[in-house]
Amino acid sequence: MRELYWVAFKSIVTKEINRFTRIWVQTIVPPAITMTLYFLIFGSLVGSRIGSMEGFSYMEFIAPGLIMMSVITNSFSNVASSFYSAKFQRNLEEIMVAPVPHYVMIAGYVGGGVARGLMVGCIVTAVALFFVDIKLYSIPIVVLTVLLTSILFSLGGLVNAVFAKSYDDISIIPTFVLTPLTYLGGVFYSLSLLPSFWKDVAQINPIVYMINAFRYGFLGYSDISVGVSIGVTVGFCIGLFTLAYYLISRGIGLRS
Repeated sequence: MRELYWVAFKSIVTKEINRFTRIWVQTIVPPAITMTLYFLIFGSLVGSRIGSMEGFSYMEFIAPGLIMMSVITNSFSNVASSFYSAKFQRNLEEIMVAPVPHYVMIAGYVGGGVARGLMVGCIVTAVALFFVDIKLYSIPIVVLTVLLTSILFSLGGLVNAVFAKSYDDISIIPTFVLTPLTYLGGVFYSLSLLPSFWKDVAQINPIVYMINAFRYGFLGYSDISVGVSIGVTVGFCIGLFTLAYYLISRGIGLRS
């Protein structure tokens, strides 16, 4: 039975990878171009006027945040668009009736989202090397943080797709939730620059923890304890997986 589950998981992941690599001009190239512009404008032009941030050049400081931002958006959008397309085209029904647990299906779609998030993250990292000399303070922290974050937002994309009733609904969360939270998540600044009240408010934002843990892996600096950051990320992963499993097992948003 485990072999059957493995085949099902591998098939879904392979399908997802083939899907976004087949249309790489739409899925892989735009994030690389966007992040290149961020590095040019915020890093080279604006950063030269800002100077240093917490003892690092501004370009060094924002590079981990920009990489993480690309991982977040691509992990989320890959699963959201793919799962909703399968639901809309009735392809999902074939998977639902297959003799495999729902968690295998969830893991397959999340695996595809993680693959795209990591691929884009690696490309953006390669782009960053043209602008800044990247150093790694802790490789395990970098790997753990990017994996957990990619899993988290892949699960978020799946939950979004479950509730979506049209293709327009897929863009609501990225536009009105993810984008503001990401920009307010400490990508372009240190929390130490904020007044005490706004610093406390910023800690409600879960993306703050992921970006700070990722930045610690690169620079050895974080505004928040790395242990707390990873704990918060794991907690959100467990919560979203539980929600996704509940929704799919009950058929909520999947049955017309």
